[in-house]
Amino acid sequence: MKSLHTRAVVYGLVIVLGLLSALPNLLSPTMSGKLPDWYQQNTVSLGLDLQGGSHLLLEADIQELFASEHEAMAGELTNSLREADIRYGRIQMTDRGIELPVRQPERVSEAASLARKLATDTPDGTRRFDVDINGGRLVLTLTESWRAGISRDAVERSLEVVRRRLDETGLVEPSITRQGSDGILVQMPGVADPSEIRELLGTTAKMTFHWAARATAEEDIATIILPGAYEDRDYKLEERVAIAGEHIRDARMAFNPDTNEPVVNFKLDDKGARLFGDMTRNNIGRPLAIVLDGEVITAPVIRSAIGASGEISGGFTTTEASNLALLLRAGALPVPLYVVEERTVGPDLGSDAIAMGLTTGLLGAAMVIAFMIGLYGRWGLIACVGLTVNIGLVFGILSLLGATLTLPGIAGIILTIGMAVDANILINERIREESRQGKPAWMALREGFGKAYRTILDSNFTTLIAVSLLFLFGSGPVRGFAVTIGIGLVTSLFTAIAVTRLIMEWRIRGRAREPLVISGIALLDRLSERGVNFMRGRVIGLMVSAVFSIAAIALFVQPGLKYGVDFTGGTVVEVQAQGVTVDKLRTTLQAKDLEDAAIQEAGADGRFLIRLPAEQGVPGATAEQVALLKTAVTSVEPTAEFPKVDMVGPKVSGGFSDATILAILLAGVGMLAYLWFRFESHFAWAATLTIALDLTKTIGFFALAGVEFNLTAVAALLALMGYSVNDKVVVFDRIRENIRKTPDRPMLELLNDSISSTLTRTVFTSVTTFLALLPMGIAGGAAVASFALPMLFGIVIGTSSSVFIASPILYYLGLTCSPLA
Repeated sequence: MKSLHTRAVVYGLVIVLGLLSALPNLLSPTMSGKLPDWYQQNTVSLGLDLQGGSHLLLEADIQELFASEHEAMAGELTNSLREADIRYGRIQMTDRGIELPVRQPERVSEAASLARKLATDTPDGTRRFDVDINGGRLVLTLTESWRAGISRDAVERSLEVVRRRLDETGLVEPSITRQGSDGILVQMPGVADPSEIRELLGTTAKMTFHWAARATAEEDIATIILPGAYEDRDYKLEERVAIAGEHIRDARMAFNPDTNEPVVNFKLDDKGARLFGDMTRNNIGRPLAIVLDGEVITAPVIRSAIGASGEISGGFTTTEASNLALLLRAGALPVPLYVVEERTVGPDLGSDAIAMGLTTGLLGAAMVIAFMIGLYGRWGLIACVGLTVNIGLVFGILSLLGATLTLPGIAGIILTIGMAVDANILINERIREESRQGKPAWMALREGFGKAYRTILDSNFTTLIAVSLLFLFGSGPVRGFAVTIGIGLVTSLFTAIAVTRLIMEWRIRGRAREPLVISGIALLDRLSERGVNFMRGRVIGLMVSAVFSIAAIALFVQPGLKYGVDFTGGTVVEVQAQGVTVDKLRTTLQAKDLEDAAIQEAGADGRFLIRLPAEQGVPGATAEQVALLKTAVTSVEPTAEFPKVDMVGPKVSGGFSDATILAILLAGVGMLAYLWFRFESHFAWAATLTIALDLTKTIGFFALAGVEFNLTAVAALLALMGYSVNDKVVVFDRIRENIRKTPDRPMLELLNDSISSTLTRTVFTSVTTFLALLPMGIAGGAAVASFALPMLFGIVIGTSSSVFIASPILYYLGLTCSPLA
């Protein structure tokens, strides 16, 4: 009590700073403009699923880079062997390196020594490849460190080229980040159709100049045949590059003064200008081909020496000339980039998602507040004050971190509202128990908080294990969900233990020795005091649970889960085309060779979901499918709109599947380890086995209800694991407490008493979380159905298993493993 004033000042300062951090999110642009720049930027950004825009995940084709490295190795080695007069056979390329037969067996060791010398011929002495001898053949294999180095360098250079290209387009604040070892994630707010950007980023733009092969060319000059980009003809050219496009310093679209056709004027750097001048001066009258990504744009005949600038013409349109100039200015990509994941959300759909999130969130919060006040009266009002502060602090921390708020993030905040009340209910119920024993207000308050603190800490920590794994293995919006849940758990711990306690202590000041009365529900109070013999039905409960879980596994096998595009790969396009029927749409798509498309009507007239399977083994092919599909639909209905596009390549979807299984397994192992440390082995196994039963039933719900299983569903499963173990920890903590108080008491009686005494808290917590999510489950729509509906089902299953399943499993494990003591 003596530190009440000091704590009020400290906690008040923390709360004020947190709310001030969140304040810029609520200000109008006019008011925000009056704030300092650093404070204006302290806001939560909206994700693409809320503000509309496009998300492209590009994958660098590193294998092509390794192939180029193998060719360079082969060229260096053969040159060295020729200089040493060592005869060799035909080189064979492999996925890992090259193999070269030496025709002089007595000189194999000498050839290997020359190769090893080349391997370390780098500025820092790093070994590029390993050299082995296999039956008279040299086997050169790139070292793992060198492969990792050139991969990293290629992705970093690609990242910079992508950034320059997007800057040239004038896009507003595109986000360009590296993802994984060979991925580049591009997020573009406000871009509803990324087809042009996709093409721009997918073009390597490797420009080279080659002389046309002479009719009487020497035999040792290698030649290549390349197709024309704008003409139906092939060109026979010298393979050797006369000058590389890296010497181009600037390029601009212009118009030829004679023909008025769009052309590209380029300027070379000093070295390029000298090379270009010398080579054109010595080859007057000879065609010089300009090659872009393996196609000949034009092959003009050199009429006179050309210096530092030149012109590229090829029958371009204005757009083609502008794009070519942009690509040349931004530079060539070191490796090809393929779009392996694309997600697009229209601005209207984003604004609808915001409205839905706000409406369902506010309605859920209102229902929770009404329940708490109706249940605990003025003490419930104190809990609601803590809840309000908690939400403010969540937004304050998100703003401080510069986080991005997504639709799953809004779902996480709504779930936080329900879960944050758990600590307050646990505290109130503990205080009520102490008060019923005749303790004065100050002692009931102290004892209640003291006994609840450990349980709250354990339950929150186990939930954080699941959330942290969701963050590590999730991607994009799912990570946003994990961040909001994690922050919400930490802030709820602060508001429940610190803020709520402070207000309660202030409320009883002057009446500390009087009884403290907290209202409740009479029926549950009587059940808790009298006790219920829950363990009497332990065998039936376990059998029923096992039957349901087996049935759920059977449903998982047949009919199986309705996997979303995140796991199957392929494309889902939402189409809005008034007056178009399914049959007409199907006929049109079949005519465009899209007969594999599955068309589903989606509610309102003229709204469809079209699913396309992923093209296996063809990088970026699915992106071409999207463009073809849009062209087909607009040919039927020119005003058709595409509010949402989700495209996931087979490699990405396979990665999602592996990450999902790994995250769930690691979450289970992490919770098992923590509970083993905090309790005992049989407590940990009982909780883990019960959670496994809960998960199987929830997966069965997915199969039975036909709810799409996607990344949002994975978030729901991991959140349910955390929520379910939260319940079990509360019951197990009471069991452990009762064992220590009365170790000689019959075990079945002790378990019944522990379940009965925590029954009120279990029911109330589940009701508040259920109420918080109920509006989202009813009115959230398809965007959050994979999260809200399984969560509502899982809350019911998790609550019942806490009462009827976890303790029976603990009882039998205690008999077989060790005594419950």
